[in-house]
Amino acid sequence: MSTKNRDYFFDNYKALLIVLVVVGHFIEPCYDNNLFLSGLKWVIFSFHMPAFIFISGYFSKKKLPFGKLVQKLVIPYFVYELLYYFLYVFIIHKDTGLYLARPKFSLWYIMALFFWRLVTPYLKKIPGHMFIAITAGLLVGLTELDNFFSIPRILVFFPFFLAGYHFERDWFEKIRVQAGKILAVLSLYLLGCLLLAYSFKIHLTPKIFYGRYSYHEMGAGDGEGILVRLVCYGVSFLAIFAVSAMISRKPQVFSILGQRTMPIYLFHGLAYSVLSATPILESVSEIWQGVLLIGFCLLLSWLFSMDGPNRFVTKVSSLPVPSFFGSGPGKSSGPFSGKAGGFGRKGSYPM
Repeated sequence: MSTKNRDYFFDNYKALLIVLVVVGHFIEPCYDNNLFLSGLKWVIFSFHMPAFIFISGYFSKKKLPFGKLVQKLVIPYFVYELLYYFLYVFIIHKDTGLYLARPKFSLWYIMALFFWRLVTPYLKKIPGHMFIAITAGLLVGLTELDNFFSIPRILVFFPFFLAGYHFERDWFEKIRVQAGKILAVLSLYLLGCLLLAYSFKIHLTPKIFYGRYSYHEMGAGDGEGILVRLVCYGVSFLAIFAVSAMISRKPQVFSILGQRTMPIYLFHGLAYSVLSATPILESVSEIWQGVLLIGFCLLLSWLFSMDGPNRFVTKVSSLPVPSFFGSGPGKSSGPFSGKAGGFGRKGSYPM
């Protein structure tokens, strides 16, 4: 895609989100050590993955052949699962197995994206499909499915994918005009959420935004859990739109990060897995140490956006697919190419 026609709004938004993904993971072992990191954890997890998934949905409007989905998502998923398995077993000596039905670390997103892209073209034909998706996201919290095929996350985050799928580009500009009102509504909404949590004496943790845990695992009753998840949906959607109003529409020095989110997403997880096997991250307690850790995350994001890591994920997503999957030579568009939104070079991912 030419620089002249590139939509840098999405590059810049995704650059922010991928950095927040990296920071959010690296502060996981230490966010309870001080108020600064704890507050940062809440802010990050309230919207970063919902926003990523929303943007992925936006660039998934074109239905792709099943074979193309296999090439771009299923094959890379198996390759990256193997990478994590070998790292866990031979480098950090973690007791694990090759559990392909239970994604390791952040690979759940690739599995989820495959199912969302596969199902959405058919589900969208059903009246009230958004209501169905939200209801499924609420009800799955009543189950104990654990991480099997990432079903809880697939269902909990599906409404964000659908919302992005139906969203139009000019609506972002209309939201930008109304940014002040949105921020005011968001502030009132957050205040209401806090009052609601206090009145119900609900013990809240950032895990309420993970989409992985049942209500029972978070120490909430069924009714309380459904109520909290409804509030989470509202908070995440408002935050997605509020942040979108503040994102630059012009090229920035960090725009490249938004064009190469997949290598950052993959390789930062490998780096985190190594560091989390040591006491380094857990020992971060002072605010200045937290600031240094954030700086380290920025450096990692930049390093993993370089040509080497980007070429690797591009090659993996271009591996040949057996003919029986029906993958044709047709051109890829939307989230799998540099067209219609600037998701990087051909073969990149919708992240």
